[in-house]
Amino acid sequence: MTEHDAQPAADREPTAAGKPQDAAHDNGAQVSTDVTPPGAPEAAIPELVIISGMSGAGRSTAAKCLEDLGWFVVDNLPPALIPTMVELGARSQGNVARIAVVVDVRGRRFFDNLRESLADLEAKHVTRRIVFLESSDEALVRRFESVRRPHPLQGDGRIVDGIAAERELLRELRGDADLVIDTSSLNVHELRAKMDAQFAGEEEPELRATVMSFGFKYGLPVDADLVADMRFLPNPHWVPELRPFTGLNEEVAAYVFNQPGAKEFLDRYAELLRLIAAGYRREGKRYVTIAIGCTGGKHRSVAMSEKLAARLAAEGVETVVVHRDMGRE
Repeated sequence: MTEHDAQPAADREPTAAGKPQDAAHDNGAQVSTDVTPPGAPEAAIPELVIISGMSGAGRSTAAKCLEDLGWFVVDNLPPALIPTMVELGARSQGNVARIAVVVDVRGRRFFDNLRESLADLEAKHVTRRIVFLESSDEALVRRFESVRRPHPLQGDGRIVDGIAAERELLRELRGDADLVIDTSSLNVHELRAKMDAQFAGEEEPELRATVMSFGFKYGLPVDADLVADMRFLPNPHWVPELRPFTGLNEEVAAYVFNQPGAKEFLDRYAELLRLIAAGYRREGKRYVTIAIGCTGGKHRSVAMSEKLAARLAAEGVETVVVHRDMGRE
């Protein structure tokens, strides 16, 4: 698991749904759970997954995996508001077809409402699954000690005291879970693979690529996963009739790709990216930024980025092109 997984959630920023003003729902206020309002067209009821389990067992990793698979993920939502979240999804006209909600001990004062909410959802014929993240005491202690954080329920006691209290609090929910994943011996990638196997269906997990042109004289992109240097090609800057234009210009692009090595680079780099993309998918990486640089980020890198992005898109990779430094000169 990552540090974020082991970090006590109470120290992280809650979402808007977990702010104190929502506490009114726990004090007798009525929450409408009608998925389809009277007189309105029948709504498409979203699919629902509830993610819970032990602190430090990987809830945030599991939630992030579902988010990458296209689920609408809500963290730290009080259980009493789950039916309301489903109702809002049903009103989205199909834009929110799958909802994942993370429920944990941060909402322990609302936890007694969970069973009532689940019964309400069942009465509304909402398809829901409960995913419970489990881990051994030894693994959880090791994770909390590695990030030097207390367990959210340990109080003045030890980490093991907090773990024991949480196990007791979650015992009934664990028994109701549709899927229990023991992460004691799993790393982040292995947990993501298990989640993919359960929720990605038969489709291969999608990879999204950003192809970014840039100029080395303005510095390397800090978010680049891969960097390629086009300065081995002659610079159109030194061709007077091409200098005013960018790599988006057909004449500039033709000049670049008529140079020795340009087409060969495109072919071999695209082949290399196919190999890398397959590995990224296996390891659960969903986003990659490919930076293509030249001196000023105006000619060679722009032309190569456009061609490379077209190759990736033709192979089914969702691709966005960004020309970071074009126009800075």
